[in-house]
Amino acid sequence: MAETKKSFIDRVWDFLCSLKLAIVLVLLLALTSIIGTVILQNGSPAAYIREYGQANYELFKKLQFIDMYHSTWFIGILALFSINLICCSIKNFPRVWRFVKQPTLIASPGIFNGSANRAEFSCKGSKQQVAEKISSVIAKEFAKTTLSEKDDKLYLFAQKGIYSRFGAYITHVSILIIMAGAVIGNFWGYKAYVNIVEGSSINQVSTRNGVPIDLGFTVRCDDFDVSYYPNSNRPKDYNSDLVILEDGKEVVHKRIEVNDPLTYKGIKFYQSSYGSAGNGFFKIKATEVATGKVFEVEAHQGKNVQLSNGYSFAVTNFTENDRNFGPAIQLHVNSPDGNHGAPFVVWQNHPTIDSKRGGAFSFALLGYDQPFFTGLQVAKDPGVNIVWAGCFLIVFGSLTAFFFSHKRIWVSLEDDGKKIKVKMAGNAHRNQPGFALAFDEIQQQVETTAKNSSPKKEG
Repeated sequence: MAETKKSFIDRVWDFLCSLKLAIVLVLLLALTSIIGTVILQNGSPAAYIREYGQANYELFKKLQFIDMYHSTWFIGILALFSINLICCSIKNFPRVWRFVKQPTLIASPGIFNGSANRAEFSCKGSKQQVAEKISSVIAKEFAKTTLSEKDDKLYLFAQKGIYSRFGAYITHVSILIIMAGAVIGNFWGYKAYVNIVEGSSINQVSTRNGVPIDLGFTVRCDDFDVSYYPNSNRPKDYNSDLVILEDGKEVVHKRIEVNDPLTYKGIKFYQSSYGSAGNGFFKIKATEVATGKVFEVEAHQGKNVQLSNGYSFAVTNFTENDRNFGPAIQLHVNSPDGNHGAPFVVWQNHPTIDSKRGGAFSFALLGYDQPFFTGLQVAKDPGVNIVWAGCFLIVFGSLTAFFFSHKRIWVSLEDDGKKIKVKMAGNAHRNQPGFALAFDEIQQQVETTAKNSSPKKEG
């Protein structure tokens, strides 16, 4: 008999439902994700040219490798993979739905003869009595039974775990939800950066490409702190005191640090970097030796600071740790006639030592204040909650699909002369060895109960 030729629509449908297509698309997504990991995304042209050269930059730009997750071909792969999942689900779901809505209550001879888990025995009594006894055992050890009658035979049917057959479809839906959340985050979210000098505020951030984005509110940095490991310049910890303002009013105040961001209106502010913002200044106490008059002044490195009687001084150098003696400055005093005195060192941890130098003024370093800017990574991802929902579903669906099983037991009872012939069969769509052990235990209890259910003879 000649094979019926499939129509074009049928061939397209089979292609979209193909497992081979799903495997190919998963491999393509994995390979292209490697490209997106190896090649910096959304970088500046200068960064690509410096790293790969002008020719490779132009090639990457044409292939959309520098913004891969927004590229036409990557979105096309995601769309085709989504269609493949949807078509596979549509194709197979009706069969599973029939299991739920129309269970096989009456087992055919093929089920009893072809099942790997089956048993057959005979006992005395009426069909109704034996059916009630068997039903009570199965309901206790397995699940509630349904009684049917056909062709002068009684049939019992019990099942459990029917909804485990939906596990694969829950997983399919969860993958679609995760991809939808990722697409929403890519197109309607952003990653940006901003530097805020201590005491200043901003209401805009910029993407890596320099595109400005209005926040719709103001962010102010009240303070920035950095601590270092002992005897080194390696930062141990750094954090920023941020305030959110709307209409001139403070609405949120939080001290952020690495991995502890501030979140407001779906926008997260991560502590990312820091740096010095302009020249720092020194807090210095100068004491006029002759009169004991004290001057507390702020001095910037390289700039003269006026004292009394025409004297001035200038800080020429600074170190945070001078030979383990702590912070120190080098300075010189200018006489009224403009002559530079010999440079000398003042240590913050030894405020009285300079009084022994014997000049017109003695100096003490009270502190050093270096203004910093805090570098923040700013991220908005409106799809993140959708992705989290998909992740929860994929875990739930996977557990349902792989760790639970749809188990069924059929029993038939028919008159066989003076006895009742009982047939049992059962199957499970997963974990066949485990179900075989459980079926054997139930079958033994059923047989024992049924054989003891025969009415006793009187007399």
